[in-house]
Amino acid sequence: MCTAATYETKDFYFGRTLDNDFSYGEEVVVTPREYRFSFSRMGEMNRHYAMVGMAHVEDDQPLYYEAVNEKGLGMAGLNFVGNAWYGPEAEGKENIATFELIPWILGQCARIQEARALLEKIKLTDLSFHGKLPPAQLHWMIADSQGALVVEAMKDGLHVYDNPAGVLTNNPPFPEQMFCLNNYMHLSPREPENHFSSKLNLHTYCRGMGALGLPGDLSSQSRFVRAAFVKLNSCSGDSEAESVSQFFHILGSVDQQRGCSQVGDEKYEMTIYTCCCNASKGIYYYNTYDNHQITAVDMYKEPLDSRGLIRYPLVQGEQIYRQN
Repeated sequence: MCTAATYETKDFYFGRTLDNDFSYGEEVVVTPREYRFSFSRMGEMNRHYAMVGMAHVEDDQPLYYEAVNEKGLGMAGLNFVGNAWYGPEAEGKENIATFELIPWILGQCARIQEARALLEKIKLTDLSFHGKLPPAQLHWMIADSQGALVVEAMKDGLHVYDNPAGVLTNNPPFPEQMFCLNNYMHLSPREPENHFSSKLNLHTYCRGMGALGLPGDLSSQSRFVRAAFVKLNSCSGDSEAESVSQFFHILGSVDQQRGCSQVGDEKYEMTIYTCCCNASKGIYYYNTYDNHQITAVDMYKEPLDSRGLIRYPLVQGEQIYRQN
């Protein structure tokens, strides 16, 4: 399970949590412009936009969980188990496997409008990367400073939705997630007024009561509501430090703590990492479950006209500043 969000101050920010009970050994990966992407049915892409994000590298191929490219377009894949459906190849379409979708979009699209146009040509196929890595059941959020889209491949076709909330979690399908927000339109960051009865002298007894009823559980629908409320009511200064800090606080509202969501014997889903990318400047920030210190990788400090992947293992282990 995961949560993705956008945020905008002076710059545009895009990021997500990755929640799971195990790790694939992901690392921060910068893909330079001349890295050779080999697509299963669409040939090679020898020159493309550079990108940075979190990926599992298999056979020297970055299998991106999320990334942003040098033009400021971001894309993240989130679990969509039970609803995602990919079919066989289709004649007359650009047949793309799910593990290829992020580089296919980010490699050649500078703006969200270009991504929308490219999606009209795509058929997402059920091709596996190899036997031990079957196609993951995902849906995707694509966003830039102009807006956000959600992409869902289901049995009745490929759906592309505008996403005015700038938030995505997992199930149910995105239109149902958005519809559910109608149940919470009474929530407010302001103190509530007494609408219960004019005959009773009711009053607030603590701060924050305008948000009474905001879901607090770990289900994907509740996380969608909570992340949307926090993100859409969030405010900060527009400096880099203030913006990045606020973004991590937004996604911190949906953190999953080890032990609260049991998925098997001694197995618990938890927030393995949280990331925030300044898509305007190409700086990728992250922290992990065991290291709350924010670490940054600046794409523009790398040789972006080179061919080899640039890889940074995650900094693990809690970094504690001892003041005395």
